[in-house]
Amino acid sequence: MQNKGLIKVFAILFGLVSLYQLSFTYISNNVEEDAKTFATAKYTANEPDKRNSAQASYLDSIGNIPVVSLGPIQINYNTAKGKELNKGLDLKGGINVILQVSVKDILKGLANNTKDAAFNQALNDAFVLQKESQDTYLESFFQAFEALPGENLLASPDIFFNKNLEDDINASMSNKDVYPVIERKIDESITAAFEVLRKRIDKFGVTQPNIQRIGKSARILVELPGAKDVERVKKLLQSTAQLEFWGVYKIDELQGFIIAADAKLAELVKVNDTEVEESTPEAAEEEDSIVDDLIGGEDVNDSIADASKERPLLSKMLYPGQTGRPELGTFMLKDTAA
Repeated sequence: MQNKGLIKVFAILFGLVSLYQLSFTYISNNVEEDAKTFATAKYTANEPDKRNSAQASYLDSIGNIPVVSLGPIQINYNTAKGKELNKGLDLKGGINVILQVSVKDILKGLANNTKDAAFNQALNDAFVLQKESQDTYLESFFQAFEALPGENLLASPDIFFNKNLEDDINASMSNKDVYPVIERKIDESITAAFEVLRKRIDKFGVTQPNIQRIGKSARILVELPGAKDVERVKKLLQSTAQLEFWGVYKIDELQGFIIAADAKLAELVKVNDTEVEESTPEAAEEEDSIVDDLIGGEDVNDSIADASKERPLLSKMLYPGQTGRPELGTFMLKDTAA
C-alpha cells in the first residue's frame, strides 16, 4: 500500500511538471495564432511573404510584453517561446541550410592577397581537384602546391612569411612545417565564422536553433525551427563581416624618421622665408601690420607661426594617448556608427 501511495505521489508530481512545461507551449501557440490572425487580416493569401514579415514583426513588437499575469508571476512571449516544447524541424517545419566557409579567401587573406604565380595557380588547381576528391579544400591546395614545377616554398616572403604570420612562420621552414600552422589558422577562422553565425541566430529570435560544424570541414549546418521568412534568414546569414589584416607600426618604430623629416622641412621653410623676406616690398609689410592691428596684433598668431616654422610636421600631428600600441588612425566618436 505504501508503494502504491508513493507511486501516486510521483505520478501527480510528474503530471504537474508536465503541465508546467506544456503551459509555455500553450502560451506561445496562442500568441502566434494572434500574430497569424493579424497578418492574415492585413495581407491576402496571394502575399505570403508580406504575411510572414507582418507576423514576424508582430511577434518582435510584443516579445517583452507580459501575456500572462499571475500576481507576481508575469510571462512574456519571449520567455514562453524559450521554454516551450522542442518540436524540431520534423514536427514544426522551418529552414534548413548548409553554409560553406570560403577557405580559398582565408588563404588569400593569410598571404596578404599575394600576386605570387605559384600560390594563385595552386588555389585554382585545388578547385579543380575538389571536383573529384573527398579531401578538404585545404588538403587539395597543399597537394596542388606540391605538384607545381620548381622549388616553391610556402614560407616565402611572397606567400606566408609576412608580417601577419611572422610569429608562426619563418623563412627556414619547409612546406611540411608550414602545413600545421596554416591548418590551425584556417580552423581558427572557421571557428570565428561559426561564433558570428551563432550570435546572429541568437538575436534572430528562433527557439532552440541548431547550428553545428560538420566534422572538420568548412561547412556549417544551420536549422531554424519555425522560421518562415526566407529572405530575412538569407539576409541574416549572407551579410558579410569583412575581416581585414593591416600591417601597422608603433610610434617608437617611426619617430626617428618623423623627426628627421620634420628637421628637413624646417630647413626648407627657413630657406623659403629668407627668399620671401629679400623679395617682399615694404608696402606688403605695411599692409600686414594693418591687418595685425585689426585682428588684435601680432602676438595672437606668433606662437602658432613659430611652431609651424620650427616644427612644420610635428606641429600638425596629434598625440592621443601615446600608449605605445599600434594604431590605424584617429577618428571622432560622432563619426562612428551608432
